Amino acid sequence: MTIIENKRNIIENKDSIFSYFGWPTVARINESTLAVVCSGYRLRHVCPFGKLVISYSYDEGKTWTKPAPVIDTPLDDRDGGICVDGKRIIVTSFNNDISFQRDNIKKCIAGGDTSKRLELMSAYLNNVTEEECEKFLGSTYKISHDGGITFGDVKKCPISSPHGPMKLKDGRILYVGKEFAPSGVYSRIACAVLDKDENFDIISYVPEGTDEYGNCLNCEPHALELDDGSILVAIRVQRYREHPMFTVFLTKSTDGCKTFSDPYRVIGTNAGSPPHLMKHSSGKIIMTYARRADNYGIRAIVSEDNGNTWSDEIIITDDAPGADLGYPSTVERSDNSLVTVWYEREENHSPIKQIVWKL
Repeated sequence: MTIIENKRNIIENKDSIFSYFGWPTVARINESTLAVVCSGYRLRHVCPFGKLVISYSYDEGKTWTKPAPVIDTPLDDRDGGICVDGKRIIVTSFNNDISFQRDNIKKCIAGGDTSKRLELMSAYLNNVTEEECEKFLGSTYKISHDGGITFGDVKKCPISSPHGPMKLKDGRILYVGKEFAPSGVYSRIACAVLDKDENFDIISYVPEGTDEYGNCLNCEPHALELDDGSILVAIRVQRYREHPMFTVFLTKSTDGCKTFSDPYRVIGTNAGSPPHLMKHSSGKIIMTYARRADNYGIRAIVSEDNGNTWSDEIIITDDAPGADLGYPSTVERSDNSLVTVWYEREENHSPIKQIVWKL
């Protein structure tokens, strides 16, 4: 692995208290244009002011536009997924309910947090109506039919995942994500397709990854279509307390997502997550993920045989100040180099970062 351009901030708002950006996805819009979507203009990790924003680069990542809001419901709009289908661009997000956010504020106060920002968040939440919660709570998306210049109304989806759906070779839009539930804990990972009315319908479910200790949380999957038409799904699998785990499991479908193989762990027990899959022009599959233990940073593994075997871990970065980072995604430039973006919490703000590298 060779670093072409060192990591740098590409989306930030550090001179404002609304300086937290997180959970990005990068995608290619056309030959010269890239786009990054993420949650931005937030006060902190859980924050009702969060909104989905989009930023464009017209020179393959050398410069970026200011981030513009796309989905801004009264709730905490989180994550940023994107799928490009010609001029049709789908961006995805999800949000937390009011009780979850209020509970988070109470936990912060109980832990000794005296920040005035908590008062600001509480005051805002007191002005969100039950009708607004009913209308917007869930997994959300918007669709552009003009290449990302304008977007339609907010629509709701039965599933959610950080990096959004993908276009299949047969033209369908496939979304592999977790069924939306306010708690998010007890729901399943499902496959959904976009119908002719541009609504997502669930068609099947993905088995859960576990080990001899059981009781794993499966969430935040990402899918990739392979050359033979099979679907490879990488899943964030984690467990707290006894026998901790923070890793990636893989499963594959060879029959159009009707059935899947038994999920298996592909990296170390606590190597990192969540995953993003991309296909390089060389035919190699690249999976990027974040390490949130010792030597915090961004990692990758590479497969040369359609995901059957994988390389040793590649260290892209290992100098982040803490564990509040990650959700990397990667896109290929015209010179075959790779642009990886992620978020990384710094002392006073949380920017979206970028690094350019080659295999």
